[in-house]
Amino acid sequence: MTAAELPAALRLLRREIRRWKEPAVGVVQHATRKPDPFLILLSTVISLRTKDAVTGAASERLFALARSPEALAARTESEIARAIYPASFYRVKARTLKGIARDLLDRFNGKTPGTLDELLTLKGVGRKTANLVVTLGFNKPGICVDIHVHRISNRWGYIRTKTPEESESALRKKLPKRYWIEYNDLLVPFGQNLCAPVSPRCSQCKLTRFCDRVGVVKSR
Repeated sequence: MTAAELPAALRLLRREIRRWKEPAVGVVQHATRKPDPFLILLSTVISLRTKDAVTGAASERLFALARSPEALAARTESEIARAIYPASFYRVKARTLKGIARDLLDRFNGKTPGTLDELLTLKGVGRKTANLVVTLGFNKPGICVDIHVHRISNRWGYIRTKTPEESESALRKKLPKRYWIEYNDLLVPFGQNLCAPVSPRCSQCKLTRFCDRVGVVKSR
């Protein structure tokens, strides 16, 4: 995929993803009148290595328990763990979530920071999580690169990188800024439902004319 082809491909992808469920973190973003960066941060931590259906339900149970750093810090790790079970590594995540709440109270006056650098100082918050909070919580430019974004961007031939970290750097240089916020929202459902890691459903894909099929050995 060339830089000139990207706008047409993304326009088509915007239409295509309407038939699939929105990723769980996006659902959390739209569930309140105004995006709440703290709730998006919690939901994103829960979502790591966890299916969207589990993430959504676990997030709702946790929000019923606590919707602020003060309330979450007052809960025990066991209470938090029970709320987010069966999210993967739920005990570790419970410890992380409580630690984040305490850190926000101690260093940020109970407010979720709105910059990538500040978010990355929170223990347990990596670049994917930080970028999602910046984009979904604050509507600021950021590029969230998970395994879907990394894989598909390289499969298209738009970038050529070996790791998600390298992909974020490459996309920051090449991807027009107007697409930064929505890029993850478009590619994640596409990767979950059609452009699979192994044997993607190329026969059903309307973006094949833009795709270089880099690394595709077998498809359906």
